[in-house]
Amino acid sequence: MAGRIRESDIALVRERSRIDEVVGDQVSLKRAGGGALKGLCPFHDEKSPSFNVRPSHGTFHCFGCGEGGDVIAFVMKVEHLSFVEAVERLADRVGIQLTYEGGGATIQRDRGTRGRLIEAHKAAAEYYAEQLATPDAQAAREFLAERGFDEAAARQFGCGFAPGGWDKLTKHLLGRGFELQELIKSQLTKEGRQGPIDRFHRRLLWPIKEISGDVVGFGARRIFDDDPIQAKYLNTSESMIYKKSQVLFGLDQAKREIAKRKQAVIVEGYTDVMAMHLAGVPTAVASCGTAFGTDHMNVLRRLLIDDDVNGEVIFTFDGDEAGQKAALKAFDGEQHFSAQTYIAVAPDGMDPCELRQAKGDVAVRDLVARRIPLIEFAIKAQLKSYDLDSVDGRVEALKKMVPFVAQIKDRAKRDGYATRLAWWVGWDDEAMVVRRVRQVSGGKAPVATQRADPNQMALGVEVDGPPRPNPRDPRLVPEREVLKIALRLPEYAGPMYDSLPDESFTDPAYVALHRAIREAGGASCGLEGSAYLEAISQACSHASVRSVMTELAVEPLAVKQNDEFRYVSMVIARLQEVQVGKQVEDVKSRLRRLSPIKDADEYRALWGDLVALEEYRKALLQQSAGVL
Repeated sequence: MAGRIRESDIALVRERSRIDEVVGDQVSLKRAGGGALKGLCPFHDEKSPSFNVRPSHGTFHCFGCGEGGDVIAFVMKVEHLSFVEAVERLADRVGIQLTYEGGGATIQRDRGTRGRLIEAHKAAAEYYAEQLATPDAQAAREFLAERGFDEAAARQFGCGFAPGGWDKLTKHLLGRGFELQELIKSQLTKEGRQGPIDRFHRRLLWPIKEISGDVVGFGARRIFDDDPIQAKYLNTSESMIYKKSQVLFGLDQAKREIAKRKQAVIVEGYTDVMAMHLAGVPTAVASCGTAFGTDHMNVLRRLLIDDDVNGEVIFTFDGDEAGQKAALKAFDGEQHFSAQTYIAVAPDGMDPCELRQAKGDVAVRDLVARRIPLIEFAIKAQLKSYDLDSVDGRVEALKKMVPFVAQIKDRAKRDGYATRLAWWVGWDDEAMVVRRVRQVSGGKAPVATQRADPNQMALGVEVDGPPRPNPRDPRLVPEREVLKIALRLPEYAGPMYDSLPDESFTDPAYVALHRAIREAGGASCGLEGSAYLEAISQACSHASVRSVMTELAVEPLAVKQNDEFRYVSMVIARLQEVQVGKQVEDVKSRLRRLSPIKDADEYRALWGDLVALEEYRKALLQQSAGVL
């Protein structure tokens, strides 16, 4: 049995192991003054850095959770190692040969410890990498080559091949001095019907490494049609050293660039990580055999120093329905992640590997550069289900999306996206959408100083019949004035008024009154005086509408005698201008939802419509100049 590590060697390990470099492999550090460094604590969740490192003293301390000690204590805690294992890990790092008092210059490792399992995986990775060069691995090499990965790329990411046969790796590792129980415990070997067998057979392999660079598992891709296991990918089962919710493929290579660039790109597969790195995006990582989750986010936060100022996380998902679902799921997790969160979707539903094959490295870099906020993507993905060119479609979209936007916890972001929601949907009253989002979120909504906006009916606010409009609402003045001339000056309003569609009016009471006038025969029906008003009254659908009619029938008109026809023409032109203005905004909204490159024909057609509408609107403004 080996003796103890010599005290002088332990002291030398402490001296040679710079604590800022060792901690820096796990946590992104920045200067905190007084010679100290700070970052997010790896031992508990926190939003503001309270984890401090003093390189001159060789110590660390977290003022949040109280953890502290020297470089050996840090390695023990963060990697779950014994004291001896931590010293050995650091000694290997700085190239110190340890001497064991009473033993010799080597140690017989404790069987089944974390260190032994790490060593077994390291040996397995080397064996698999060697096997990739054998004739049996031709299909694996072709798989990589077809996706644009040469021998150098395979070496960079440690690609390997699990050979056929039942127990080739197991026999190899047993010959290297490992015990069977260690191999089973590490998930490299499993019990078969006639004895121990390898976990993987005839598959292309990627070593899965933790942030320190140690191999802790493997991802295996099906490459032969006669493989009896149909699953495309198999991953190492969880073990003492492999926790899939805490490991990200590629992080060992990406960690320094993530900390430097304050950016992490999340992709979906091993080949996507390879494609990103080789295309010039060295911040790409992927989850292994599980969805990207909160534990993964916490690992990245410590590298990004997520203090609400620095850092962005960019998700890449397929553009298909599955990718959209993944984005919505990521939105739920984004609420716990303070960094700016974005999404990048490649054209035609391609993943980054396919994009690199089809369009080259520049296209992959452009994909990341064209990222959009994840919340924006999540909203727009759901808006695609609605006909935003119709009023009913916009109403239904708001009913669905207002509660969704209300989930955003950051108040400033919530109000901002409420405003953008109104814009994307094509809803004129942005303030009303913001107010409704605040109400649904439980936040304080502004106290209404005027009547309740009738458009809130579209968002689930119940109103008992059309309410009486506020006569001082400036938005409704043109509608009110046109209805007054239809009631008071039908002989001048005539066909001009009767040609106005229902959409010219926005207030429910005014819409109902306009319909009543039309049902009574219209302004050009030939009735006069009390008979005309009585016919309209009989056509009113509700008592409140009838009350509005009588109110407008006696309200003074701002018109001079002998100038009635010109005034009527100007007022109706003003209302038409408002209506055309809404059509202009609708077209602009549709243009904003189109790509001038992908939807070139539709985009040009709508642009032509916009120019024509703007010209018509300009003419109506000139005709109505000086009124209202």
